[in-house]
Amino acid sequence: MEVINTPVSPYIQNAPIAYCAATLESIYVDPGDEIEKLMNVSSELNLKPQYIFITHGHIDHAGGATELARELDLEIIGPHLDDKFLLDALEIQGQMYGMKAKNFIPAKWLNHKDSISFGNQKLEILLCPGHTPGHIVAVNHEAKKVIGGDVLFNGSIGRTDLPQGNHQDLIDSIKSNMLTLDDDYDVYCGHGPNTTIGHERATNPFLVDA
Repeated sequence: MEVINTPVSPYIQNAPIAYCAATLESIYVDPGDEIEKLMNVSSELNLKPQYIFITHGHIDHAGGATELARELDLEIIGPHLDDKFLLDALEIQGQMYGMKAKNFIPAKWLNHKDSISFGNQKLEILLCPGHTPGHIVAVNHEAKKVIGGDVLFNGSIGRTDLPQGNHQDLIDSIKSNMLTLDDDYDVYCGHGPNTTIGHERATNPFLVDA
C-alpha cells in the first residue's frame, strides 16, 4: 500500500490517498476541502478510486466528502456511529469556520476490528476515541502503515478541547491500539509530518508514561 498526503483546507489537513500499487485501486481519506486538488493527484497517477474513508467528523476531515462522492459517484464509509453528531452538524461547522460543507450519513458506519479493503490491500479498523468519540484509524499490517487521522501526531496528540473530546480516552486509545504495534509502523497523521510508532513511543512528551 502506498499513501500520498495532500494538505487541504485552511487547517492544513492531510487528506491521504491510499492506493494498491499492483492494481491502482485507491481510496480517498478525509477529503475535508479542495477536492479538485485531490482529484488531480489521483488522475496524475491513473488511480481507480473505490470509495471515501472518513476517520472522524470534524469539518477539516469530512467537509468535502459529499461533494467528492457526488462528483465521482463514490460511497462514503466511516467513521464510527459515535461521530454522527458531528456529521449532522457539518454545515454548522462550515458556517463557524468559513468552509463549505454538507451534512451526510455514510453508506456504512465502521466498528472496532472491522476490515476494509481495496485492490490487494486489507486494513484493520481500530476505534480510538478521545479526539472525537467515534474516531477510527486504519492499519495495514502487511505494509506496516497506519492512517491515523487526529489521534497521534509527530511529537504530539490530537486536541481534546473540542465537543465530546476526552484527554484520558485519547491516551488510553493510543496505548491500547497504537503502541501495541511494532516500532517500524509508519503513521500518516492528520496534520503535520508522518512519524513512526517507535519514534513516538520514545520521544512523544504525552506518552512518557506509556
